[in-house]
Amino acid sequence: MKLVVWLWNPWDKYIKTKHNVWFLFLDFLKNKEKFSDFKFESKFKWEISTWIIKWEKILLLKPQTFMNLSWESLKKVIDYYKIDKLDMYVIYDDLSMDFWKIRYRNKWSAWWHNWIKDIIRLFWDDFKRIKIWIWYNDRFEVSDWVLSTFKEEELIDLANIIFNNTFNLLYEHI
Repeated sequence: MKLVVWLWNPWDKYIKTKHNVWFLFLDFLKNKEKFSDFKFESKFKWEISTWIIKWEKILLLKPQTFMNLSWESLKKVIDYYKIDKLDMYVIYDDLSMDFWKIRYRNKWSAWWHNWIKDIIRLFWDDFKRIKIWIWYNDRFEVSDWVLSTFKEEELIDLANIIFNNTFNLLYEHI
């Protein structure tokens, strides 16, 4: 069994923000792959779904905490399902890459991302990562930028280019 976890803020006001780019990807993926609906489990602070890919069960996890506390949900799901670190994929946004690039890494630094720093500190540093650069406009504070919404043309690029490439990358590495 493998685990794919998305970094995001679960409340409606954050859904279309840059920090929640992967929430939008989940909608795309659900339409493309028809995996099960997400089920909320309050005792673990997560929504979880399953997806069968290459004859293997994949758990899809959406932590139901603020982004920088997502490690709590992650720890619970890893312990509960006995997930091996080699079978975990973390998907998140990144300000340190070229515009609209997607990157897969087995091991990498956390850069500015506090949640990734927490995972490294609490678990290990060689987990699999897929990250997308969401571009940073330095006229804004980082928190204001990542919590701003995408422009309509950016959403079109996401659906047509980024999400298809991300799906292919995820499928290739699982």
